[in-house]
Amino acid sequence: MTYALVVALFLPLFPFSMLPNLILSRVRWPVARFVLLLAWPQIGVAVLILTDPKIPAFVVPWALASSALYALRLLTVRDLGLWAGFLAASVLPLTWGLAQSGAPTENLYLFAFWFSLPAALLALLTKPLIDRFGAAYSGLPGGLSAMLPRLSAVLVVTLLAAVATPPFPSFFAMLDLLRRMSPSADLAILVIWLVWGWGATRLLQGFVVGAAEPASINDIGRRSTWGYTSVLCVLVIAGLYLTGGGL
Repeated sequence: MTYALVVALFLPLFPFSMLPNLILSRVRWPVARFVLLLAWPQIGVAVLILTDPKIPAFVVPWALASSALYALRLLTVRDLGLWAGFLAASVLPLTWGLAQSGAPTENLYLFAFWFSLPAALLALLTKPLIDRFGAAYSGLPGGLSAMLPRLSAVLVVTLLAAVATPPFPSFFAMLDLLRRMSPSADLAILVIWLVWGWGATRLLQGFVVGAAEPASINDIGRRSTWGYTSVLCVLVIAGLYLTGGGL
Protein backbone atom coordinates (compact mmCIF):
# COMPACT_ATOMS: atom_id res chain seq x y z
CA MET A 1 0.00 0.00 0.00
CA THR A 2 2.97 2.31 0.67
CA TYR A 3 4.12 2.02 -2.93
CA ALA A 4 0.58 2.67 -4.14
CA LEU A 5 0.61 5.96 -2.23
CA VAL A 6 3.90 6.88 -3.91
CA VAL A 7 2.39 6.12 -7.30
CA ALA A 8 -0.60 8.30 -6.35
CA LEU A 9 1.78 11.27 -6.56
CA PHE A 10 2.83 10.45 -10.12
CA LEU A 11 -0.49 9.13 -11.45
CA PRO A 12 -2.14 11.79 -9.35
CA LEU A 13 -5.08 11.05 -7.11
CA PHE A 14 -6.59 13.96 -5.19
CA PRO A 15 -5.29 15.32 -2.81
CA PHE A 16 -1.86 13.91 -3.79
CA SER A 17 -2.33 15.69 -7.14
CA MET A 18 -1.90 19.02 -5.38
CA LEU A 19 1.88 18.50 -5.17
CA PRO A 20 2.60 18.02 -8.90
CA ASN A 21 0.19 20.85 -9.72
CA LEU A 22 2.02 23.11 -7.26
CA ILE A 23 5.39 22.17 -8.77
CA LEU A 24 4.07 22.78 -12.28
CA SER A 25 2.66 26.18 -11.32
CA ARG A 26 6.05 27.22 -9.88
CA VAL A 27 7.96 26.17 -12.99
CA ARG A 28 8.08 29.20 -15.30
CA TRP A 29 10.34 27.84 -18.04
CA PRO A 30 8.12 26.22 -20.73
CA VAL A 31 10.77 23.67 -21.70
CA ALA A 32 11.00 22.53 -18.08
CA ARG A 33 7.20 22.18 -17.98
CA PHE A 34 7.40 20.13 -21.17
CA VAL A 35 9.93 17.73 -19.65
CA LEU A 36 8.04 17.52 -16.35
CA LEU A 37 4.72 16.68 -18.01
CA LEU A 38 6.37 13.97 -20.10
CA ALA A 39 8.51 12.37 -17.40
CA TRP A 40 6.24 12.58 -14.33
CA PRO A 41 3.62 9.98 -15.39
CA GLN A 42 6.24 7.62 -16.82
CA ILE A 43 7.89 7.49 -13.39
CA GLY A 44 4.53 6.60 -11.85
CA VAL A 45 3.88 3.82 -14.35
CA ALA A 46 7.41 2.43 -13.84
CA VAL A 47 7.01 2.35 -10.04
CA LEU A 48 3.56 0.79 -10.38
CA ILE A 49 4.86 -1.98 -12.62
CA LEU A 50 8.06 -2.65 -10.66
CA THR A 51 6.35 -2.86 -7.27
CA ASP A 52 3.16 -4.50 -8.56
CA PRO A 53 1.11 -3.39 -5.54
CA LYS A 54 -2.31 -4.81 -4.88
CA ILE A 55 -4.70 -2.08 -6.00
CA PRO A 56 -7.73 -1.86 -3.69
CA ALA A 57 -11.18 -1.76 -5.27
CA PHE A 58 -11.85 1.77 -4.02
CA VAL A 59 -8.96 3.22 -6.03
CA VAL A 60 -10.86 3.23 -9.34
CA PRO A 61 -13.80 5.33 -7.98
CA TRP A 62 -11.20 7.56 -6.33
CA ALA A 63 -9.40 7.92 -9.65
CA LEU A 64 -12.64 8.73 -11.47
CA ALA A 65 -13.54 11.36 -8.88
CA SER A 66 -10.06 12.92 -9.15
CA SER A 67 -10.32 12.93 -12.93
CA ALA A 68 -13.77 14.55 -12.82
CA LEU A 69 -12.59 17.23 -10.39
CA TYR A 70 -9.80 18.40 -12.67
CA ALA A 71 -11.97 18.07 -15.77
CA LEU A 72 -14.30 20.65 -14.21
CA ARG A 73 -11.30 22.85 -13.40
CA LEU A 74 -10.58 23.01 -17.14
CA LEU A 75 -13.76 25.04 -17.59
CA THR A 76 -12.47 27.88 -15.43
CA VAL A 77 -8.74 28.07 -16.22
CA ARG A 78 -7.55 30.63 -18.77
CA ASP A 79 -3.79 30.17 -18.50
CA LEU A 80 -2.64 27.72 -21.18
CA GLY A 81 0.19 26.28 -19.07
CA LEU A 82 -2.07 25.62 -16.08
CA TRP A 83 -4.74 24.25 -18.41
CA ALA A 84 -2.25 21.69 -19.74
CA GLY A 85 -1.34 20.71 -16.17
CA PHE A 86 -4.97 20.29 -15.11
CA LEU A 87 -5.68 18.22 -18.21
CA ALA A 88 -2.81 15.91 -17.26
CA ALA A 89 -4.17 15.77 -13.69
CA SER A 90 -7.55 14.73 -15.12
CA VAL A 91 -6.24 12.15 -17.59
CA LEU A 92 -3.52 10.39 -15.63
CA PRO A 93 -5.71 9.04 -12.78
CA LEU A 94 -7.50 6.94 -15.41
CA THR A 95 -4.30 4.90 -15.74
CA TRP A 96 -5.29 3.25 -12.45
CA GLY A 97 -8.32 1.77 -14.19
CA LEU A 98 -6.10 0.20 -16.84
CA ALA A 99 -3.75 -1.16 -14.17
CA GLN A 100 -6.56 -2.73 -12.16
CA SER A 101 -8.07 -4.27 -15.28
CA GLY A 102 -4.87 -6.20 -15.94
CA ALA A 103 -3.89 -4.33 -19.10
CA PRO A 104 -0.46 -5.19 -20.56
CA THR A 105 2.52 -3.20 -19.33
CA GLU A 106 3.02 -1.40 -22.64
CA ASN A 107 -0.58 -0.19 -22.56
CA LEU A 108 0.07 1.64 -19.30
CA TYR A 109 3.19 3.37 -20.62
CA LEU A 110 1.53 4.27 -23.91
CA PHE A 111 -1.68 5.53 -22.31
CA ALA A 112 0.33 7.96 -20.19
CA PHE A 113 2.52 8.95 -23.15
CA TRP A 114 -0.28 9.52 -25.69
CA PHE A 115 -1.89 12.03 -23.35
CA SER A 116 1.14 13.62 -21.70
CA LEU A 117 2.84 14.47 -25.02
CA PRO A 118 0.06 16.78 -26.31
CA ALA A 119 -0.26 18.33 -22.84
CA ALA A 120 3.50 18.92 -22.82
CA LEU A 121 3.28 20.50 -26.29
CA LEU A 122 0.58 22.85 -25.01
CA ALA A 123 2.90 23.87 -22.18
CA LEU A 124 5.63 24.50 -24.73
CA LEU A 125 3.29 26.66 -26.83
CA THR A 126 3.03 29.10 -23.93
CA LYS A 127 6.49 30.42 -24.85
CA PRO A 128 5.58 32.03 -28.20
CA LEU A 129 2.41 33.45 -26.64
CA ILE A 130 4.29 34.91 -23.66
CA ASP A 131 6.99 36.31 -25.95
CA ARG A 132 4.36 38.12 -28.06
CA PHE A 133 1.67 39.09 -25.55
CA GLY A 134 3.33 38.88 -22.14
CA ALA A 135 1.12 36.00 -20.99
CA ALA A 136 -0.58 32.87 -22.35
CA TYR A 137 -4.10 33.72 -21.18
CA SER A 138 -7.15 32.80 -23.20
CA GLY A 139 -8.91 35.98 -24.27
CA LEU A 140 -5.86 38.20 -23.81
CA PRO A 141 -4.77 38.19 -27.47
CA GLY A 142 -7.97 37.00 -29.15
CA GLY A 143 -8.28 36.55 -32.91
CA LEU A 144 -5.07 34.56 -33.25
CA SER A 145 -6.37 32.89 -36.40
CA ALA A 146 -6.08 36.23 -38.20
CA MET A 147 -2.96 37.56 -36.47
CA LEU A 148 -0.85 34.41 -36.17
CA PRO A 149 -2.30 31.71 -38.44
CA ARG A 150 0.56 29.24 -38.04
CA LEU A 151 0.58 29.45 -34.25
CA SER A 152 -3.21 29.22 -34.04
CA ALA A 153 -3.28 26.18 -36.35
CA VAL A 154 -0.68 24.37 -34.24
CA LEU A 155 -2.59 25.28 -31.07
CA VAL A 156 -5.91 23.99 -32.44
CA VAL A 157 -4.50 20.66 -33.64
CA THR A 158 -2.53 20.12 -30.42
CA LEU A 159 -5.67 20.73 -28.35
CA LEU A 160 -7.56 18.20 -30.49
CA ALA A 161 -4.85 15.64 -29.77
CA ALA A 162 -4.87 16.51 -26.06
CA VAL A 163 -8.61 15.85 -25.64
CA ALA A 164 -8.54 12.53 -27.51
CA THR A 165 -10.18 13.22 -30.85
CA PRO A 166 -9.64 10.83 -33.77
CA PRO A 167 -7.34 9.98 -35.45
CA PHE A 168 -4.92 10.74 -32.61
CA PRO A 169 -3.72 7.76 -30.52
CA SER A 170 -5.21 9.24 -27.35
CA PHE A 171 -8.64 8.52 -28.87
CA PHE A 172 -7.84 4.83 -29.29
CA ALA A 173 -6.27 4.72 -25.83
CA MET A 174 -9.62 5.92 -24.46
CA LEU A 175 -11.47 3.25 -26.44
CA ASP A 176 -9.15 0.61 -24.98
CA LEU A 177 -9.84 1.95 -21.49
CA LEU A 178 -13.61 1.89 -22.06
CA ARG A 179 -13.40 -1.68 -23.32
CA ARG A 180 -11.74 -2.81 -20.11
CA MET A 181 -13.86 -0.94 -17.56
CA SER A 182 -17.30 -1.67 -16.11
CA PRO A 183 -20.41 -0.04 -17.64
CA SER A 184 -20.83 2.34 -14.70
CA ALA A 185 -17.18 3.41 -14.93
CA ASP A 186 -17.56 3.80 -18.70
CA LEU A 187 -20.43 6.24 -18.19
CA ALA A 188 -18.31 8.36 -15.83
CA ILE A 189 -15.36 8.29 -18.26
CA LEU A 190 -17.56 9.38 -21.18
CA VAL A 191 -18.87 12.35 -19.17
CA ILE A 192 -15.29 13.31 -18.22
CA TRP A 193 -14.26 12.99 -21.87
CA LEU A 194 -17.12 15.30 -22.87
CA VAL A 195 -16.01 17.90 -20.31
CA TRP A 196 -12.47 17.81 -21.76
CA GLY A 197 -13.89 18.73 -25.15
CA TRP A 198 -16.02 21.46 -23.61
CA GLY A 199 -13.01 22.91 -21.83
CA ALA A 200 -10.92 22.82 -25.01
CA THR A 201 -13.69 24.60 -26.93
CA ARG A 202 -13.87 27.38 -24.35
CA LEU A 203 -10.09 27.77 -24.42
CA LEU A 204 -10.02 27.96 -28.22
CA GLN A 205 -12.78 30.57 -28.27
CA GLY A 206 -10.60 32.82 -26.16
CA PHE A 207 -7.45 32.33 -28.22
CA VAL A 208 -8.51 31.83 -31.81
CA VAL A 209 -11.96 33.35 -32.28
CA GLY A 210 -12.67 37.07 -32.27
CA ALA A 211 -11.59 40.23 -33.97
CA ALA A 212 -7.86 40.65 -34.14
CA GLU A 213 -6.41 43.91 -32.87
CA PRO A 214 -4.21 45.68 -35.42
CA ALA A 215 -0.64 44.85 -34.49
CA SER A 216 2.62 44.00 -36.18
CA ILE A 217 3.37 40.69 -34.46
CA ASN A 218 5.47 38.03 -36.11
CA ASP A 219 4.05 34.54 -36.38
CA ILE A 220 6.10 31.53 -35.27
CA GLY A 221 8.84 30.63 -37.72
CA ARG A 222 8.58 27.96 -40.36
CA ARG A 223 11.13 25.81 -38.54
CA SER A 224 9.07 25.83 -35.35
CA THR A 225 5.90 25.17 -37.34
CA TRP A 226 7.46 22.17 -39.04
CA GLY A 227 8.75 20.91 -35.70
CA TYR A 228 5.30 20.94 -34.09
CA THR A 229 3.70 19.62 -37.27
CA SER A 230 6.14 16.71 -37.46
CA VAL A 231 5.33 15.61 -33.90
CA LEU A 232 1.59 15.89 -34.55
CA CYS A 233 1.92 13.95 -37.82
CA VAL A 234 3.71 11.16 -35.97
CA LEU A 235 0.80 11.07 -33.52
CA VAL A 236 -1.69 10.87 -36.39
CA ILE A 237 0.26 8.04 -38.02
CA ALA A 238 0.37 6.20 -34.70
CA GLY A 239 -3.39 6.69 -34.34
CA LEU A 240 -4.06 5.33 -37.81
CA TYR A 241 -1.83 2.36 -37.03
CA LEU A 242 -3.84 1.67 -33.90
CA THR A 243 -7.05 1.48 -35.93
CA GLY A 244 -5.70 -1.70 -37.45
CA GLY A 245 -4.13 -3.41 -34.45
CA GLY A 246 -5.40 -1.84 -31.26
CA LEU A 247 -3.28 -0.52 -28.45
